Amino acid sequence: MNGSSERRDYRPGYEIVAERILEYIAEARMVAGDRLPTEIDLAQTLNTSRAVVREAVKILSALGRVRAHKGRGLFVADDEGMLITSRWGGFFRPVDIDHVLMLFEFRRVQEMAAGSLAATRATPSELRTIEVAMQQCRHGFVHGQVDVFNQADDDFHAAVTAASHNTFLASAVRDARRLQRQSSAIGIHDTLGENTGFAVEEHEAIYRAIRDGRPEEAAEATAAHLDRTLEDYRREIQRRLFG
Repeated sequence: MNGSSERRDYRPGYEIVAERILEYIAEARMVAGDRLPTEIDLAQTLNTSRAVVREAVKILSALGRVRAHKGRGLFVADDEGMLITSRWGGFFRPVDIDHVLMLFEFRRVQEMAAGSLAATRATPSELRTIEVAMQQCRHGFVHGQVDVFNQADDDFHAAVTAASHNTFLASAVRDARRLQRQSSAIGIHDTLGENTGFAVEEHEAIYRAIRDGRPEEAAEATAAHLDRTLEDYRREIQRRLFG
């Protein structure tokens, strides 16, 4: 939990506290079902107000990281979104650039394989699902609809991995993207801009390679897309932490 006090004060306090609670969970090696300190105790530990802790808990509840049970307290959540299992170790920190880098390295390997397999295995129906998601991404970007773009982005990557016909790849990519969304939910990558336009074009390149049955090109297009997206995250995290 060290280092948070060095972050710039232009960031909302509840965002910083949400991150520090995640750090607390990780450093304590807490797992699904473990009970967290009360809001009052967390406020004292983190040297902040109960009101700020309450707002931070709302963020973490929306992420599926904690659950508040009336009359019982706060608990590490046990739903699919948590991913705090022995497989992940409960260590992921959404604004730690090293963690985000590792996550994208993992995604790169998995999604390159998924794209390559999809180019040889996708059915007409699956190709149509990928195409629709790609078009929705473009629609969200063109019309400035962040939620539409983000949902279509999820749908696109899920459709590609589904078309790989490999359940293990689909599960791995889904889990990695859930972790990535924790960075998004605390305010990273939550606007549309020039780089979103690049993502739209990259999605189309991936789709066309899969549609045309070109596995190597599908893998290369996927790698290019994830590498560029990682740079977006890297720049935004550095800007938010260091100005």
